[in-house]
Amino acid sequence: MVLNNCNFDIAILGLRTMSRVKRRTTHPPYWHVLKNVQKGEDQISSDNLRFVREVVQEKYKNKSPIKGSDLDIQKTEWNPKTKRTGVIARNIGVQHMWQKDGTKVICTVLHVLDNHVIRYIPPEEYAKSVIGSKVFRNRKPLGCLVVGAEATNPDKFTRQYCSLFSEVGLMPKKRLARFIITPNAVLPPCTPITAGHFVTGQAVDVYGKTIDYGFQGVVKRWGFKGGPASHGATKFHRRGGTIGTGRDKARVWPGQKMPGHMGSERRFCRGLKIVRINMKYNVIYVKGTVPGPTNSIVQIFDTLLPLRKFTEAPPHPTYFPPEDGTLPQEDIYDASLYVFGTPSISV
Repeated sequence: MVLNNCNFDIAILGLRTMSRVKRRTTHPPYWHVLKNVQKGEDQISSDNLRFVREVVQEKYKNKSPIKGSDLDIQKTEWNPKTKRTGVIARNIGVQHMWQKDGTKVICTVLHVLDNHVIRYIPPEEYAKSVIGSKVFRNRKPLGCLVVGAEATNPDKFTRQYCSLFSEVGLMPKKRLARFIITPNAVLPPCTPITAGHFVTGQAVDVYGKTIDYGFQGVVKRWGFKGGPASHGATKFHRRGGTIGTGRDKARVWPGQKMPGHMGSERRFCRGLKIVRINMKYNVIYVKGTVPGPTNSIVQIFDTLLPLRKFTEAPPHPTYFPPEDGTLPQEDIYDASLYVFGTPSISV
């Protein structure tokens, strides 16, 4: 059977939406670089080990913290169509906050790790990649910024992986992420990105992997009522019941809700409001919950919702702390939050 392009695309789209197609994998993707599992057989003395660590620190030593005045790129102004880079953060828990009207809100605490720009991929090069060719198939291509977080010992990774950071002059990072940006938001390699990249009151999108519950039944996975608890029910308390018909189509329809793997899927939470930012420890408080359990890795970037985008210029292309090293304000609260310690009655 010969299919034209339209029918072929429809067939592929229908195949991807079927329930029998595997939606998740519990193992790392094939493009992830494996860790360095080789162990040295020679017994290294403490002095030699100290010398090796000094050489590693000198090789991957950061060239210099890039400041706002040291950007060797063309200065451009922000516009509503600008897409800035995001950050990599860790979900460290949930904390309750109170608004000025007494309403209690649940906030997720996100710790922005030591983010640095690793590489910038121009639009022409990124459009030829596997992912870029799919994303920008029918629209104008954009650039891609590779950001790394959580510096670690280079002995844990292979030489090919460490070579990505030796050109930049940074220690190898555990986490890497790619963010689509416009040409006017380019950042040079080795640029640090902190929690000041965002502002209070801003709406952000959080991307992460949901909690992995493993294989679960229909009651927990889909919220089924289940069978009766008594009156002749035998081993049917948490069953799903019938799964198909026996008349016209004697088969199970695609998409039938059945027991199976629950969780461990990539999800977006869009339009979360930032209510507090701690500049000293690079901590962001967002209103609501985010995908994933505690201590999981998430990505934060400017929201895509049209009614919650920026109306004024944010820190563009990112926030750079003062050159003297002082912080203008350690904690920045949203105007709707009540700050404990402030007088509630004024005369």
